Amino acid sequence: MRRKAVRHLPVPAVVLAVLAAGGAAPPTGTAVPEPVKQPVAAGHGGAVASVDADASAVGIEVLRGGGNAVDAAVATAAALGVTEPYSAGIGGGGYFVYYDARTRTVHTIDGRETAPRSADASLFLENGKPVPFEEGVTSGLGVGTPGTPATWDAALGAWGSRPLRQLLKPAERLAKDGFTVDATFRAQTQANEARFRDFPATAELFLPGGQLPVVGSVFRNPGLARTYGEIASKGTGTLYRGAIARDIVSTVREPGVREGATRVVRPGDLTARDLADYRTLRRLPTRMTYRGLDVYGMAPSSSGGTSVGEALNILEGTDISGLSEAKYLHRFIEASRIAFADRGRWVGDPAFEDVPVRELLSQRYADSRACLIRDDAVLTSPLAPGDPRKPAACVNAGKAAPTTYEGENTTHLTVADKWGNVVAYTLTIESTGGSGITVPGRGFLLNNELTDFSFAPADPAVHDPNLPGPGKRPRSSMSPTIVLDHRDRPVLALGSPGGATIITTALQTLTGVVDRRLPLVDAIAAPRASQRNQPTTELEPALWNSPLRAELESLGHAFRQNPEIGAATGVQRLPDGRWLAAAEKTRRGGGSAMVVHPATP
Repeated sequence: MRRKAVRHLPVPAVVLAVLAAGGAAPPTGTAVPEPVKQPVAAGHGGAVASVDADASAVGIEVLRGGGNAVDAAVATAAALGVTEPYSAGIGGGGYFVYYDARTRTVHTIDGRETAPRSADASLFLENGKPVPFEEGVTSGLGVGTPGTPATWDAALGAWGSRPLRQLLKPAERLAKDGFTVDATFRAQTQANEARFRDFPATAELFLPGGQLPVVGSVFRNPGLARTYGEIASKGTGTLYRGAIARDIVSTVREPGVREGATRVVRPGDLTARDLADYRTLRRLPTRMTYRGLDVYGMAPSSSGGTSVGEALNILEGTDISGLSEAKYLHRFIEASRIAFADRGRWVGDPAFEDVPVRELLSQRYADSRACLIRDDAVLTSPLAPGDPRKPAACVNAGKAAPTTYEGENTTHLTVADKWGNVVAYTLTIESTGGSGITVPGRGFLLNNELTDFSFAPADPAVHDPNLPGPGKRPRSSMSPTIVLDHRDRPVLALGSPGGATIITTALQTLTGVVDRRLPLVDAIAAPRASQRNQPTTELEPALWNSPLRAELESLGHAFRQNPEIGAATGVQRLPDGRWLAAAEKTRRGGGSAMVVHPATP
């Protein structure tokens, strides 16, 4: 969602003053210039790329005030909770990947939501059959314990230089003073209007006066401002063990549906203990080498690191830089298909499943799978998985099963600072608008992340590592990625929203930069394809309407159109030492790339 700040809004241009004053807000009504949205910026002192100009500006001012990349990432994420309330917020979770310039090492935080302790494989079954997917989405049943506030705490405690109470002040003021509604925000509200109306607290917030927000009007969220203020003064403990926690639990267990609602809204079984027991996890990142670069990603419970890494390993044996566009896309599509076949069989929450991460990322295994790809034919989906523990060339070791559905709304931000630290952070509440359920008086939507679990096995004869379980984290496709050179210095970081299309978006952008030699902003803007072990590959309109489609169809590819795939952001270290930030040119209304001290690219 893209919005411009209200002209009197004292956030982006005066965040530095707020921080310098130890969090004290400047006078209400202070006039400041609106942030200018642009998809690429280069310069010194650090960089921020996100989907929203106000949020990026918040991060830049944190960097300008002496904060580091972790501080800026948290402040930017908090601002996105205001301006991107249907994509992310404190009611959700995500994955935080951090490069430490001092030690030249990469670290990760798993802030994924967890299922209630009472959950088991029958969580989404009723009379032995899966409940309708939409009934799982718009319900307390789909709400997992939020991980975002705990992620902020963990990241700042390990690597930050500013306290959370200080970093929340700009977002608190943004929520209080408001932002200007644009066509995208109105359209996304309209798409959710029917279900929002079924929840009085949601309707009161997002349908002011009972109407859709008007383009050009000011949207304020005083409840979220108060919630941020409470977290700032009391710490995130209030969301896990205090008053906010109690409000979350009561809302999940009694969603507060209006009288006369026509939809079935099932309650959830989240408890105070589920929130009190929540912990983020520090996991070893995934790591593999591609064209002499070290690619680091997020390990399971995300499938992003293993799937992107396996696909890159499959492509490693082919010089795709010299291929025609059609042959490149053919190889990219087939590598994605194979990686998703293996993902579906092997990747889940490692606390519950034996996930062979090292084997999935081995070049030996990738080579055994790459030999399935032919230049003159197309693999058939669903493709059966291989066995990474016993690689056998060109052999599918298991039974094929369809890829289960995964929601497509999330947000991603990428930050670098003047010391060379880098953050790639993807966070989400799952579907657009999450569960549709707002915690009354608190100003934020609850997630529907548990619908990322398989409701039932796609094929009862095939083991599904992504069935619900007590305290289990649903499998994700989020793929925050950091790439280092042979001296362990960052050259590129990126990520995207888009559900399972995140994996293919990250893969296509990486190969666009590394193999196709595209500038980062052009690699992000390039028209996308997404194959996820399905009978058809999704194409954006530019590819759908291109002669490339007919050329690929002549090989046997089948396609369907997707109007928009992903919405990536990234940062890149240029050879002269400058940072380059890049975001979307048009997707989701365009992204926002900023640097502390701009210079000519």
